[in-house]
Amino acid sequence: MAGKVYAWIYALRLQTLPLALATVITGNATAYFLHKEKFSWVTAGLCAVTALLLQILSNLANDYGDSRKGTDNEKRIGPPRAMQLGLLSTREILAGITATALLSFISGCALLYVAMRHEPVQVISFFLLLGLAAIASAIFYTVGKYAYGYQGLGDVFVLLFFGLVGVGGCYYLQAKALEWTVALPAIGMGALAAGVLHLNNMRDAENDAASGKITLAVRLGPEYSKWYHLGLIAMAYIGCIAFSVIHFRSTIQFLFIITIPLMRGHVEEVYRIVKPEGFNPQLRTLALATFIISVLYAVGLAWGVHEG
Repeated sequence: MAGKVYAWIYALRLQTLPLALATVITGNATAYFLHKEKFSWVTAGLCAVTALLLQILSNLANDYGDSRKGTDNEKRIGPPRAMQLGLLSTREILAGITATALLSFISGCALLYVAMRHEPVQVISFFLLLGLAAIASAIFYTVGKYAYGYQGLGDVFVLLFFGLVGVGGCYYLQAKALEWTVALPAIGMGALAAGVLHLNNMRDAENDAASGKITLAVRLGPEYSKWYHLGLIAMAYIGCIAFSVIHFRSTIQFLFIITIPLMRGHVEEVYRIVKPEGFNPQLRTLALATFIISVLYAVGLAWGVHEG
């Protein structure tokens, strides 16, 4: 029993969950800043639960998809996955995917009921479709004949669902309003999440190419991949800074820029990497930095509400 519990914990890849929380923190903090009077902690909590379930669903689906396609093999540089190690069977991992997809749907429906029950049916239907699209996106990154992660589209979907849909969706569920400037921090968080995925793909580019997984890192090659990574980091800061400039209330809103020296060091380390194994510590650095940036961004906005 203890061994099976460990197997499931290993398969869930809990270390990836702060990345999902960064999206929720950013969207809810932006809503609190612009519409404090409408903010609901219950809605924020359900946003977090739904995002975490979707991340776990993605982790389990990737475990299954890459294993079935033979991409998870002895040549893969990253940590071995549960199916690859034989910790979970195909039947068990499929059961986990089904259960997590169902829980994600239930959590999403609860979120819509709490946040949107008084909204027009067209708006509720739109968000329901977005939720179903998020579940499908989490599964079909590596699963299926036409898995989009194998076509070099992973970065686009991460930018969309961790950014515009994730941050923008959390904002709308709280504020019940559209504000174009929310796209700025949304793109920023999406870019950081895409950066984490891209580092992962840079590390495994050689094995991915041999296995038919043509990621953007495979398409760009080592040199251009590093320039693209720098662009993602720059995009993240530009988006968040631009939002705080447009909605300036207090200098504390720029608290998150204290992470710039950390990110500069990270980018310099990425440029120096020669062996694929060198990407592993930088993956952890960027994932943690993304979470820290979201927290500092949220603290700055919350403080700005009371100072402004």
